[in-house]
Amino acid sequence: MKKSTALREILGKRKATPAVGCHDVLSAKLIERAGFEIIQVSGFGLAATLLGLPDMAFLTYTEMMHITDNVVHSVGIPVMADADTGFGNAVNAMRVTEQIIGLGAAGMNIEDQVFPKRCGHIEGKTIVPADEMVLKIAACRTVRDSLDKDFVINARTDAIAVAGIDEAIRRGNLYAKAGADMIFVEAPRSREEIARAAREIDCLVSINLFDMVEGGKTPLVPIDELAAMGVARVSVPVGTTFAAMRGVKNYLEAIKGGRLAPGRTDLVASFDEFKEVVGVPKFRELEKEFLPEFVE
Repeated sequence: MKKSTALREILGKRKATPAVGCHDVLSAKLIERAGFEIIQVSGFGLAATLLGLPDMAFLTYTEMMHITDNVVHSVGIPVMADADTGFGNAVNAMRVTEQIIGLGAAGMNIEDQVFPKRCGHIEGKTIVPADEMVLKIAACRTVRDSLDKDFVINARTDAIAVAGIDEAIRRGNLYAKAGADMIFVEAPRSREEIARAAREIDCLVSINLFDMVEGGKTPLVPIDELAAMGVARVSVPVGTTFAAMRGVKNYLEAIKGGRLAPGRTDLVASFDEFKEVVGVPKFRELEKEFLPEFVE
């Protein structure tokens, strides 16, 4: 089964399936090994780990595509790419869609912010006119229909922060009619707004819980409650990045000042565990089979 087809089947269950964000290939592999069904490439996470910068449109299209390509080919589960605003107008977005499908991604997020965009939970957002986004989605749909009809276009609206929930719902329905397969309602401010979006948007709906950490705009509603509302996907884009940051900080605190940390196996993975994740045993088997002078 194509990964895009598998993604459609997962989302069609409307069970609030978590789409966990990765910021590199290692985090993607760990997400898959933990048993999650969907990975999303996190523009927030890539900006932080690749550039050390906030998610405020500093990451280039080329950088985004390079990491996405590596992620898609490192895991067996569906990967959703981050297309930001389409990196330009509707015609630019067509090229981006073509490239993302060509990488083997199962779907993509594309949003209605004005470029330069920013993380949905950072203040200062502006959004493009609805009719401009409608045409951009229609353009992406044209590419999708010609290359992979199961590829999922997830149209994100940041309208709540700018114009309120009514406008977000209005835009969601316009975007669905234009060809989006799912509507990503960014930063709803209450359970009631989430429920309204799931009920009143005639399309699959995705909600971003900002990874169940404090500091986001959206209340931390349990997954089973979101599933009962009919939410299809729960975006959890940056928790792995925050966890990695905390883990490295804890390790550095333990060893700074010339100290060692004997016995602190809680701070690090074992070497054997690390070798397993990156595939050392597999490559050792290949060496044994194909190298004339294999060394045990």
